[in-house]
Amino acid sequence: MLRPKQYQFLFFSFIYVLNLFAQDKGKTMPFSNILFDIEQQHHVSFNYLEENIIGLEINPPKKSLSLNEKLKYLTKKTNLSFENLGNTFINIYKNTPNSALVCGYVFSAIDRKPIEDANIKLNDKTQITTDQNGYFEYSKTDKNILLISHLGFVTKRITTPNQNTKNCLQIFLEPEVMELKEIKANAILASGISKGTDGAFEIKPKKFGILPGLIEPDALQAMQQIPGVNSLDESVSSINVRGGTHDQNLFLWNGIRMYQTGHFFGLISVFNPNLAHTISIYKNGSSAFFGESVSSVVDISSTPEKLEKNNFSAGINMINADFNVKYNLSKKSFIEISARKSITDFVETPTYKEYFNKAFQNTTITVFTQNNNVDYKSDKKFGFYDATFKYAQKIGNKDQIILDLITIQDNLEVFQSATAYDIYQSENNRLRQQNYGGNLAWKRNWNAFNTTKINVYNSAYELLGNQNNTIGNQIVIQENTVNNNGINLENHHILTSTFSVSNGYQFNEIGVTNLEQVTNPDFYRKVKDVLRAHAFIVEGKYNDTLSRIYFKAGTRLNYIEKFKKYRLEPRVQFNYGISKNLNLEILGELKSQNSQQTIDLQKDYFGIEKRRWIISNNTTIPIQKSKQVSISLCYKENDWLLDIENFYKKVNGITTSSQGFQNQLEFVRTTGNYEVFGTEILIQKKLNHFLTWMSYTYNDNNYHFANYEYPVFPNNFKLSHTLSLALMYEKSNFKIALGTKWSSGRPKTSLNVSNVDPADPVLFYNRPNDTRLHIFSQVNLSSTYKWEVNAVQYKIGVSILNILNRKNEISEYYRISSLTNAIEEVETFSLQRTPNMSFRVSF
Repeated sequence: MLRPKQYQFLFFSFIYVLNLFAQDKGKTMPFSNILFDIEQQHHVSFNYLEENIIGLEINPPKKSLSLNEKLKYLTKKTNLSFENLGNTFINIYKNTPNSALVCGYVFSAIDRKPIEDANIKLNDKTQITTDQNGYFEYSKTDKNILLISHLGFVTKRITTPNQNTKNCLQIFLEPEVMELKEIKANAILASGISKGTDGAFEIKPKKFGILPGLIEPDALQAMQQIPGVNSLDESVSSINVRGGTHDQNLFLWNGIRMYQTGHFFGLISVFNPNLAHTISIYKNGSSAFFGESVSSVVDISSTPEKLEKNNFSAGINMINADFNVKYNLSKKSFIEISARKSITDFVETPTYKEYFNKAFQNTTITVFTQNNNVDYKSDKKFGFYDATFKYAQKIGNKDQIILDLITIQDNLEVFQSATAYDIYQSENNRLRQQNYGGNLAWKRNWNAFNTTKINVYNSAYELLGNQNNTIGNQIVIQENTVNNNGINLENHHILTSTFSVSNGYQFNEIGVTNLEQVTNPDFYRKVKDVLRAHAFIVEGKYNDTLSRIYFKAGTRLNYIEKFKKYRLEPRVQFNYGISKNLNLEILGELKSQNSQQTIDLQKDYFGIEKRRWIISNNTTIPIQKSKQVSISLCYKENDWLLDIENFYKKVNGITTSSQGFQNQLEFVRTTGNYEVFGTEILIQKKLNHFLTWMSYTYNDNNYHFANYEYPVFPNNFKLSHTLSLALMYEKSNFKIALGTKWSSGRPKTSLNVSNVDPADPVLFYNRPNDTRLHIFSQVNLSSTYKWEVNAVQYKIGVSILNILNRKNEISEYYRISSLTNAIEEVETFSLQRTPNMSFRVSF
């Protein structure tokens, strides 16, 4: 039996069916009701002015008609026009019989919704605004030029047609999209250094504060303060990131790969510290657009984000002098020129002497003087310079062309002579190291959502050594050259306010030549290798600041022509704000590298520079491949910062000749890998004008050489424990920083002396890296002060490295003396107490 509620349901259903039947039979309905029914049936939304449909009643279209058929029916029955935008939004506007009246609608180009309160400015300075439906109208003149603007949208300029039109104008504004990087933590280690949601440390040199021992924002010196980054020999040419060698890092300057990173054999960075605008450092999780490295990425850009005013600056310290000038050629173009040169040609400062002693200790040049019973003479000449040039030109509102050029050079000449036992001998050593490159980039903003960038680059590196020895009248020439060129294509597409996609193609060609030539006895060898690689990249990014989720995933497909090999390299960055104060970060990547540096003999290039670039041959010199994953938690509250990161990294395809062995493995040629687990901790507190931090790094880093008698042993670059402390004070124009760095000693191989015959000594080693050097400890101080007079800014800086003058041992090995035929223990030490001063003027 049917219940009352069921009777009611059947009754109303019957009435509704009759109503539908009545509609199809020709009964008129209010137009607003018809639109509502269509919206419900087809899931669309109508935009219209109430005044255009008020009081309008017509026969509704049949329910069985399609959406477009219904719109055609409504157009025929009314004096209205309908614009269907993707079967989602439908704009309704009135046909205007009055040719003297112009009407229009303003919509958002991204979602087709009307824009309320858009400002329309006519050429007669009349201003009108749109209503809630984006509608406007005005009296037409012979020619109207409209300027349509609204906050958050790109201003649009249009000219209305002269002929009469019965339809309203439809104007679509492009949103003004500015992709902002959300910063996870500001002022890490110093002002001007921050960490982004993509895991990169970003340095802004123009906003840089101060770090212990630094009076200039040197990128490669500053990055050594980041947990997990070290240089075991205090050199910017030997930076080790999570156990990797220096050549496993990718250094880019405005898109150009740099093969030389240090002046004065690594004691000074080749990158002018007063020039860069942004320096991004990735330890893990780098973009898929970065290739050719299995360790970190250091991306340096000197291009300003917006056009800046003309400026000039010049400075001098106890090693070099430099200048930088930027001049705007027009409102859309500028040039920038910088140059830096050593002052060692004119004066030998205490800083230069300490650097010289550090760089040349235990080289063939200092070995020449070991016998004190000689009449010894020496003449040394050393100098370096670097220069850059930039030209930037905007073409219209969408295109920009940028040309970057850089040149770097170091020159050393050392003449030595000695007379012992009436025997005269001399050596004339010449060493030149240089790197120059260029990059031409074109960038086009097709619209607010699509950007294309194409750049063509070249980088050329040369290391040339010439040694002339009177003993045996022997001449030795060594040369290592690299020529790297390529083209990059990048496309970036913003699909929504939270999601974007990038894709691209890269072609890279690298040629490496190694030359060795000796006279008496005659020997000549020249080897040249060329490798070409292609890469296809796709990358997507989701960044929702409301839900605090950042996710970026991409992949890089490499193809090497010579080996006919493909390799897929996925990358991932994930950052989630668990709460307002707590962030979770997960990074991962697979990467590869086709070139590397090796050491044939420790005395190559007089022992000052031992490394030479080579290309993988896919057999004895494999392609290096890495995989890395890390997870970290970052907590910040009340100016406290705590960042804890755990990581795992493995690099396959390393060779013994690339690791700098000076034990029984120096002349062994085999391949293997290294594997490292580690933890990095940073604790930081800001209090008024003080900033103090402590960082600690632990890692367990081991080699794996399966074909060697000791298949597993500690990595040469293993520092089990590293601790850094710093205290900085910044107020107004005065800054001072005091800090210390402590680390457990690096591994070394001890000598087994039980079987040594003093009459015929032979080096017998214990297990590789079976012991360690002494603890490394150093205290550094720096301070700067700036002031301004008549719009001219002056800055003075003072620094002292190793204030306590501690004698830190940074390497130790054994050799058999050519003079005494005895076993010697050779020790190399870090810089002694080294002062430096700088003065700079800017306007």
